[in-house]
Amino acid sequence: MKENWILINKKESFLKLSNSLKENPLVLRLLANRGLEDINLAKRFLYGTVKDMYDGYLMKDMKEGVSIIKNAIMNNKKIIIYGDYDCDGVNSTTILYKALKKAGANYSYYIPNREEEGYGMHSGRIRKLKEEGYDVILTCDNGISALEQVEIAKELNMEVVITDHHDIPKRENEDGELVESIPKADAVINPKRSDCNYPFKMLCGAGIALKFSKCLFDELNIEEEAVLDLFQFAAIATVCDVVDLVDENRIIVKKGLELLNNTKNPGILELKKATALFDKKLEEYHLGFVIGPCINATGRLETADLSVELLITEDEKRAKALANQLSELNTIRQDLTKESTERVLKRLETELKKDEKVIVVYDMNIHESIAGIVAGRIKEKYNLPCIVLTKAKEMPKGSARSIEGYNITAELSKCKELIEKFGGHPMAAGLSLKEENIDVLRKKLNENCHLTDEDVVPIVKIDLPLSLNYLDEGLIKVVEELRPFGKGNPSPLFAVKDLRVERIWLLGKEKNFLKLRFSFYSNERKLYIDGVTFDKLEDFRESFINIYGEDKYLEATETSFLNVKADVIYYPSINEFKGNRTVQMNIKNIRLKGI
Repeated sequence: MKENWILINKKESFLKLSNSLKENPLVLRLLANRGLEDINLAKRFLYGTVKDMYDGYLMKDMKEGVSIIKNAIMNNKKIIIYGDYDCDGVNSTTILYKALKKAGANYSYYIPNREEEGYGMHSGRIRKLKEEGYDVILTCDNGISALEQVEIAKELNMEVVITDHHDIPKRENEDGELVESIPKADAVINPKRSDCNYPFKMLCGAGIALKFSKCLFDELNIEEEAVLDLFQFAAIATVCDVVDLVDENRIIVKKGLELLNNTKNPGILELKKATALFDKKLEEYHLGFVIGPCINATGRLETADLSVELLITEDEKRAKALANQLSELNTIRQDLTKESTERVLKRLETELKKDEKVIVVYDMNIHESIAGIVAGRIKEKYNLPCIVLTKAKEMPKGSARSIEGYNITAELSKCKELIEKFGGHPMAAGLSLKEENIDVLRKKLNENCHLTDEDVVPIVKIDLPLSLNYLDEGLIKVVEELRPFGKGNPSPLFAVKDLRVERIWLLGKEKNFLKLRFSFYSNERKLYIDGVTFDKLEDFRESFINIYGEDKYLEATETSFLNVKADVIYYPSINEFKGNRTVQMNIKNIRLKGI
């Protein structure tokens, strides 16, 4: 796929930071490239600790919410934690469960079934919870759009405290202006409220549950150590909910990883064993691509209660059984995703029209819970907005994933007469519509689409050109200080031109990983460095065949020898194998040079 490679140039920001901070110039350059030109924000990024987190009481309604829960505890009222089935919802529920347990509350939790009730509070469930004797509802990772459900709860004389992080729904007032539409709960804690003065707006649901727990513990004079233990769950959710890893989120994940690597939680220990991570140092990658998907798999294929139970159980045997079950479910989910993605890609080879900029696919055999994952894979392949729909109980239902510059939720709102239900944000959405409207929706979205051919060319941002002569463990250690990497703080990308490629290996059980050996000169000495990539083999193969022909490609892969030049974008790391440590390149992008 064609890409635009762009070198980031924030010279003024770099100079500003250089005049105020005595740090390695490379670190300052990378901070400037990430938009951290404010000195205080840069200091907070580099040196921030748990002690630097903001006062939770700055959140609108925090005082009221904590007071309601404290009163419920003191008067032995029954509290129900109303959670969600994704990784953020599971960890939010776990945090509040552990907090209420520590506080001596009379409580339980409830997580809706994805297929039976769907996301958020359900009117019938509210009535059932009242029948079961619950007096107080404490939500996490949901509730901000539950206007009708909160109204029902209030009619039933229940108290409702909402903790949520999702965007505030808006509606038109009498003057045709869009205004926030907030449920009439007893407390609505969401930093995205326009009337909330909390300085940081990008916490996930578990981050807000953590802040709530801290304020509750302060109110009940519970020791500081109790809230620190909760950071490990907030860290998992923060990485997996793909919020920006800056400010408080960065502090949460750094502290959480420290705790996770020394955890005594039976469930996490057993999950590390089940996923072959027990003897490894956990990094943000492991949370996002191993631990998190296992937690998510239960909500997709079974019930998210299994994941909550794993994180709250003290029984080691039960933890082991649950961890193995989660790992097995995730393997099933991976197989389903692979099979569904391959099937959809095969269809698109013949069905996707050349002028279509928005992909809409209906596949009745895709499991409802993985439609979003498949849409994401298709979007990555084509770099086009993608909607994947599948058969559901009442009508087709699915998920949308978008690209920069195309607000998928705003575009769906222009077609709302064709859709029964939808919601989301600029980069992702969920929707339900009648089957007869699918083709009409596809047509209208593409007719309305403003994307040009240039808009859909992926942009790769390079931090700086960096010759391989500079690569050593010292430089890598400097770069690693900027971890955890993720949204808002991506892995630094360096570039080198005209690099000689001398060896090639196809690795993995399915020979789908690429390893290359590059040569370069340092002080007139010829040196070698290996580079690996797990997702660029197909692009490399197509490019090689286009330039040199298929026979040359087959010869190179069979003998492992070749002699070509390439421009490479990479991230340096240390490869440890059988006690040996070597510097290697993680290849992010590669361009072969023509003959």
